[in-house]
Amino acid sequence: MAPSEARSLGYASYSPRVARHLPALKVRVRSATVLDVPQIQRLAADKRSRGVSPSSLEVAIADPQRKVVVATMDDVVVGWAKTHFWDLSDGPAAAGHYLGGVMVASEIRRHGVGDALTSARLDWIWKRARKTWFVVNALNLASIDLHRKWGFCEVARNHRFHTTTFTGGEGILFSAESR
Repeated sequence: MAPSEARSLGYASYSPRVARHLPALKVRVRSATVLDVPQIQRLAADKRSRGVSPSSLEVAIADPQRKVVVATMDDVVVGWAKTHFWDLSDGPAAAGHYLGGVMVASEIRRHGVGDALTSARLDWIWKRARKTWFVVNALNLASIDLHRKWGFCEVARNHRFHTTTFTGGEGILFSAESR
């Protein structure tokens, strides 16, 4: 990892005021490696998600047009997130860099880990593009609130954007420009 990237991915600290039942947390956000894949899979399995294919993770980690980051505490992965790059437009969903999903261990959710993962991905994207995108289920208010901090604005609503479909039928496409 380049020194400038290490600085931008750095550490996220959490206020004990916010997490009264937890001591101050020191979470390190860094680029994922193939060695992180088993821990990412365990985290995904704990979340009862659709799971994460190890081969697709390895491809994403190796792809120079994508970024996968992990949040760790004492070398244990407690969160991860990725970007996607679409080289073709799909209706209102333009070609470009997209934020992918964010997954954080349930016991430390709402304590800044998602913010730190999002900030690291946006720093990476905005070194490559002026504009970035993300799609979300219209019912996922936590994700919508999280992304508004970076100036994301609604562009369109639909049942599908690129290859993403939405439980409940409606998704929202958002975009933001680098500051």
